[in-house]
Amino acid sequence: MSIRTHIKANQSWWFIDWREIWEYRDLLWNLVARDLTAVYKQSILGPLWFVIQPLLTTVVFTIIFGTVAKISTNGIPHFVFYMSGTIFWNYFQGVLNQGAGSLVSNTGVLSKVYFPRLIIPLSGIFVNFAHLALNFVLFLGIYFWFLFRGSEIAPNVWLFLLPVLILQCGLMGLGFGLWVSAMTIKYRDLRFALPFLTQLWMYATPIVYPASLVVKPSLKLILWLNPMTAVVEFSRYGFTSQGTADLFGLGLSWAVTLLVLISGLFLFNKVQRNFVDTI
Repeated sequence: MSIRTHIKANQSWWFIDWREIWEYRDLLWNLVARDLTAVYKQSILGPLWFVIQPLLTTVVFTIIFGTVAKISTNGIPHFVFYMSGTIFWNYFQGVLNQGAGSLVSNTGVLSKVYFPRLIIPLSGIFVNFAHLALNFVLFLGIYFWFLFRGSEIAPNVWLFLLPVLILQCGLMGLGFGLWVSAMTIKYRDLRFALPFLTQLWMYATPIVYPASLVVKPSLKLILWLNPMTAVVEFSRYGFTSQGTADLFGLGLSWAVTLLVLISGLFLFNKVQRNFVDTI
């Protein structure tokens, strides 16, 4: 007598089996190791590419926005100002992009093997954290060079908030990535629109300009509704003691982050149950 196992989708889209995800943690770490290896494989410079990218971006921002446009940096050296925002933005964007393509890009595997679909976008948090660590080492080298040269920057107690800001950055990227991944199943145009939208989003974030330049109350509220504003401004303020540390804005950004994350989890959980039937 043969035994058959019938695997079916959970009927409750609002129920997320975190215990099952924990049981598949080995798969999560294997995906992280695979993605890190695939990125560096058959490349000349290997992990240095993730150091070169923020460095060249900072150079371009320094020339265009610092030297040509002469946008204020609140007395912070241009390299420290721009790189402090760029490394966090790259982390957020990396998690977002990996989460956004988690269903469509892995259709071949997901249609043949069962495992919790949430494992794939979750792996993006850890893969891109490794890239963030490399970028952060480069940033610290530049930061201490300016600090020891006598620049008017100094760390303060807000620097202890850095792990919380990194966590917020990862959760935010995951939340928006889950939203895009779920919507891409039906609206494939989002794959082409996402790079353009994230580029606009970057310039709406105070990476090349300080938040203090926005003084109009309505625009200031819109600025802090962007969760990346708090991540960039508070990390920059913790390292330099220059800029804006708005606790109301920090609370507002966390409210938006949690709202997007929770709604993204539920939407993703609803779509992933039968997405194979709609591709």
